[in-house]
Amino acid sequence: MDLGISGRRALVCAASKGLGKACAMALAREGVAVTITARGAEALEATAAEIRAATGVAVVAVAGDITTPEGRAAALAACPDPDILVNNAGGPPPGDFRDWDRSAWIKALDANMLTPIELIRATVDGMIARKWGRIVNITSAAVKAPIPELGLSNGARSGLTGFVAGLSRKTVRDGVTINNILPGPFLTDRLRSNAAFQAQKVGKSAEDVLAERAAANPAGRAGTPDEFGATCAFLCSVHAGYITGQNVLLDGGAFPGTM
Repeated sequence: MDLGISGRRALVCAASKGLGKACAMALAREGVAVTITARGAEALEATAAEIRAATGVAVVAVAGDITTPEGRAAALAACPDPDILVNNAGGPPPGDFRDWDRSAWIKALDANMLTPIELIRATVDGMIARKWGRIVNITSAAVKAPIPELGLSNGARSGLTGFVAGLSRKTVRDGVTINNILPGPFLTDRLRSNAAFQAQKVGKSAEDVLAERAAANPAGRAGTPDEFGATCAFLCSVHAGYITGQNVLLDGGAFPGTM
């Protein structure tokens, strides 16, 4: 299927590895020029080189922390008028809510709620003026089924979900869609670090925890980043103009509800 987005411009956040990288690669394979951001300059440049070699498209790498005003300014200076925005940032650490003070909550909100909103605010009016745009927020399956030890993420990402639910109905008439992708277990560093945290609590190895989680999933495995990237690319395509305000759950069937 031709997604119809060749020649478009995308800003993909936290894209040096994991799900952000997969989204950037999938978009680049469709002929989208991508600007990618991440904190680690070395890993980011390696990813940029990999995407260029695999796709031949233009890739701009902007090292910086997208959760800070300076990081956002640098990213937007490199890609001031994106047709596609993929919001992504590392999730806050797991733990017990009794140990989280106000600063921990503010940091989580800055990263996983307010930063995406700031980037949407900076780009959505340009998309509306051009009568075309795609915004995809990478959130978490915890939005539908909260994970107790990920309370910071549960709260911050649910706040973003509520905001998007309202805004997305106002922009779609002008050809701009806003959707969220909710990843369940995917083979990323984040999954491995959460497994290590759980392993310490139960006295098992991280590998055993990962294996048990995979076996418990209806799919019998964790997802691959490539699967995630393909979903993101479709939501950014010309074929997805009638999809907005949705929370697309990618979890191998783990969520047991009907809706």
